Amino acid sequence: MSENILEVKDLKVSFSTYAGEVQAVRGVSFHLKKGEVLAIVGESGCGKSVTAQTIMRLIPSPPSFIKGGSILFDGKTEITQISNGQMEKIRGSEMGMIFQDPMTSLNPTMTVGKQITEGLIKHQKLRTEEANKRAIEILEMVGISNPEGRMNQYPYEFSGGMRQRVMIAIALACSPKSLIADEPTTALDVTIQAQIIALMKELSAKTESSIIVITHDLGVVAEMAQRVIVMYAGKVVEQGTVDELFYNSQHPYTWGLLRSIPRLDQDKESDLVPIPGTPPDLFAPPKGCAFAARCPYAMKACVEADPEHTKLSETHSAACWSLHPDAPKVERPIEAGGGQR
Repeated sequence: MSENILEVKDLKVSFSTYAGEVQAVRGVSFHLKKGEVLAIVGESGCGKSVTAQTIMRLIPSPPSFIKGGSILFDGKTEITQISNGQMEKIRGSEMGMIFQDPMTSLNPTMTVGKQITEGLIKHQKLRTEEANKRAIEILEMVGISNPEGRMNQYPYEFSGGMRQRVMIAIALACSPKSLIADEPTTALDVTIQAQIIALMKELSAKTESSIIVITHDLGVVAEMAQRVIVMYAGKVVEQGTVDELFYNSQHPYTWGLLRSIPRLDQDKESDLVPIPGTPPDLFAPPKGCAFAARCPYAMKACVEADPEHTKLSETHSAACWSLHPDAPKVERPIEAGGGQR
């Protein structure tokens, strides 16, 4: 039996638009182990949310279409090949999702209790009384006080942090094997973010659910994840454990992300270090490395051909021509991630 709950191989997803084909995801491969928390990071538009929503089969087709690749769930179900009816049985019961905006993801016309029990009645065939009892237990588990009274309230009666807890409760209602959290702390203030992160870590340990966290916040990554995937322009450019990414990253784009984080020991007068330039146009992606135009270490080879992933350890790999044996040696910036002082 495979130790992976999810295996994504060479996934390609595009969108048909009036201007042409947008190649949003271009050959993404990764796996998610049972009980693991995996983070996918990158700038807006890098393809991380499209990857997550494709796994859940939530992107309308058309305009989207899967050009190729495989999404194998629990070692036996090929997500790209099953019917919509079969996917509906999996979505919500075996695979859950927490969306990034709790303010708009809940149905304003339904009580919170109804939105939680809906999945329990559909997927677990519980009677209304049993579903209500389970929903109250879940609301209590996610830290909502007076869960019995809250069951009959509407989303507008909850704060932003409480709505996010309700979203987590809905996602966990049927005890899914895997959970995708798409930027779960984006719309929340810092204090509530910390509470939601702590809650998700605790629930992951309790329920043994595997979690994919989609984020651009490396603080969330450091706090929650065991492994990290870095995406750029629809591709995975580096992946490894949290320690490997923060203290021994090897891709210039990862260095750029790490250097852009404010540091506690940074002089208050010093400027943040942005990544110069803009991501490439995915209507016509470059034939070489997509980051070459923004990379201070770019060579002729970077523009001419896309680099293969170089394996750096059992868990760590990066796609960069600077890792080729014949390439000039590139020193990792001291300030990247704070790992070298």
